[in-house]
Amino acid sequence: MFYTGGGVINSGPAASQLLRELVEATGFPITSTLMGLGAYPASGAKWLGMLGMHGLYEANLTMHGCDLMINIGARFDDRITGRINAFSPNSRKAHVDIDPSSINKVIHADFPIIGDVAHVLEDMLRIWKSRGSKTNSAAIKKWWSQIEEWRGVKCLSYKNSEKTIKPQYALERLEALTKGMDRYITTEVGQHQMWAAQYLGFEDPNRWMTSGGLGTMGYGTPASIGVQVAHPDALVINVAGEASWLMNMQEMGTAVQYRLPVKQFIMNNERLGMVRQWQELLHGERYSHSWSEALPDFVKLAEAFGCKGIKCDNPDDLDEAIKEMLAYDGPVIFDCLVEKHENCFPMIPSGKAHNEMLLGEAETQGVIDAKGSVLV
Repeated sequence: MFYTGGGVINSGPAASQLLRELVEATGFPITSTLMGLGAYPASGAKWLGMLGMHGLYEANLTMHGCDLMINIGARFDDRITGRINAFSPNSRKAHVDIDPSSINKVIHADFPIIGDVAHVLEDMLRIWKSRGSKTNSAAIKKWWSQIEEWRGVKCLSYKNSEKTIKPQYALERLEALTKGMDRYITTEVGQHQMWAAQYLGFEDPNRWMTSGGLGTMGYGTPASIGVQVAHPDALVINVAGEASWLMNMQEMGTAVQYRLPVKQFIMNNERLGMVRQWQELLHGERYSHSWSEALPDFVKLAEAFGCKGIKCDNPDDLDEAIKEMLAYDGPVIFDCLVEKHENCFPMIPSGKAHNEMLLGEAETQGVIDAKGSVLV
């Protein structure tokens, strides 16, 4: 299988095109880190979705069970591997990276290849074609049959509500109502970031801007403004959590001053959602400083900046509210009040192997043991 990362994006558009050609020619499944989304299209037949701590069940199980892993421009970081000694134990691993220090840093590479992704993919395709472009079609068909079983788990399913907007539902509707548009997505950091990666689809590289392993709360708002300046006629949406968004809210003054129609889609659970989730899992639901009862009125805040404010707390009203946001020719702050204590699943608990995932309405107490807790 192909395991791809931000290195494909950073190598330039040619790398993504070559990657797509190789995937389609081989028929191998492909997954990606958070930073590599869009290098291969989400609508592609071989796409398994994102892998890792909050990745898809089928992506992680495929990584665990494959016999050849081709890592292209990814780092084998701890959000991907889970417990290292249990990571894809029976596979041979090829690792393509421009940085020699990344090779064998975390996971041993049986086939280390140092070079720019685009150049390596070009050579790989040329050599493979010169040898007849042959794959073991019977084995690949059997492999895909197993992957379809894992897909059948439907790991992104959730219990919806008629009274409260579930965050997953909010992003499903945002995806449905913006799909096919000239769209760029930025994010802040937290649960909303992971849900956005799970529920939004990216067909091209450089349509997804997020701070990744740096974990920079406050990144999304100024990033969205920069993207909007670079692409004045595009739809630019910052998917945010209310806590992250407040860190750089002053930049809405920049958006208004330069008449940038950037949309701030705040998934407001009145919590530091990811911190709260970890306190639930790690500290027996003893919550400390992970909620706020003194948030501003985001609609009034929008009006104070001179932009449009929209508030929605009813699932029945969500579609029309999103359409109103999209139709407005100017900056918008959208306050989407979502379920306060929703957990982001799937999830690999700290200290567990990457094929040991919490799904759906999983029990959260006692799933992280003492060995796992010291890794947090």
